Amino acid sequence: MLLNTYEQNGRLFNMNFIEDAAGFSGYRGELVLVEGEVADSAGRRKPPVAVIEQVVMLADENKIRMVSGLVHELSELEHFFTAYAEDIAEGIVPLFFVVNAAKEMKVTVNGITSDIIPLPEGLVWAELSDLLGLEKSDFKGQSAGEKIVTVYESLKDFQSGFNQISWNDALNSITTAKRETRGAL
Repeated sequence: MLLNTYEQNGRLFNMNFIEDAAGFSGYRGELVLVEGEVADSAGRRKPPVAVIEQVVMLADENKIRMVSGLVHELSELEHFFTAYAEDIAEGIVPLFFVVNAAKEMKVTVNGITSDIIPLPEGLVWAELSDLLGLEKSDFKGQSAGEKIVTVYESLKDFQSGFNQISWNDALNSITTAKRETRGAL
């Protein structure tokens, strides 16, 4: 499966799980956008420079069928559109939550049309479920991978209605929003 190849190539980071479900592989964790530099003669790398956080992804043998996640800076998505373009299945619309996005929008970069939603606070899974009208009962009794398939099935029918804007206009319509890091002090 494609996600196993990503794992072997170091494209998955802080992995929560990869799980097979309904002929797909579901993944939750982080997706590397820019690898860290090589740290030693054994080829080990430093942590990634840029990642998509809180990724929810579904893939089959060769193609990504669904992907959603969080980036802090809209400009970081350009790495996704370059590094993963050939792996995106035709007809899917990735949905990204972006901390510094000024508004909801639709952009096309490198042949991939994606929906962008501002998200200075919150969790991708919760926001995605709310956006699609899914409730806890929709996931009852499902494995982690099956839950991603449920989101995928709902997302196939989702039409955002966001205004299509150029990538340059999108990059020029960002805010200074920063995500607050919370945790133990």
